[in-house]
Amino acid sequence: MHHKIIFTGPVGAGKSTAIAAISDKPVVTTEARASDEVSLRKQTTTVAMDYGVLQLADGQSVHLYGTPGQQRFDYMWEILSRGGLALVILLDNSREDPVADMVFYLDKFRALLQRRPVCIGVTRMDLARSPRLHSYQQKLAEMGIKAPVFEVDARKPNDVKTLVRSILHILAIGS
Repeated sequence: MHHKIIFTGPVGAGKSTAIAAISDKPVVTTEARASDEVSLRKQTTTVAMDYGVLQLADGQSVHLYGTPGQQRFDYMWEILSRGGLALVILLDNSREDPVADMVFYLDKFRALLQRRPVCIGVTRMDLARSPRLHSYQQKLAEMGIKAPVFEVDARKPNDVKTLVRSILHILAIGS
């Protein structure tokens, strides 16, 4: 059986890094030199997608698709969401308003989330201790959305695998 999980979130939240951290096959990336305000945060950015595969112990495969973070590439969000079983939103806690970023991506992926689960991973909490995880959980509760929220380091495979395991657990309970 194959699972397709979508990773999304703002530029620099760690989507490409997270997929590379856990993929058992070489990651397909579409990195291009950043030419706009993104270049102030990083040298390159995803312009179409990242793709990796995680092999599970039972022989199943999890196909990992990372969306571009820039809104100008939002047409890819819908394309990549097709056939997706779940959504992982990665958020950079050091951005100006990461809780608002979460709300933005929840809204943009509303069609997928009407029938599929979501999991939230908050990166860079070492650089900005506020907001705390309870702020994300509180906003989700206000929106009527049930989703686990984790502090993660996108470079650490165990942190990223926690997100994937959480999604797979939710999917198993729902079936």
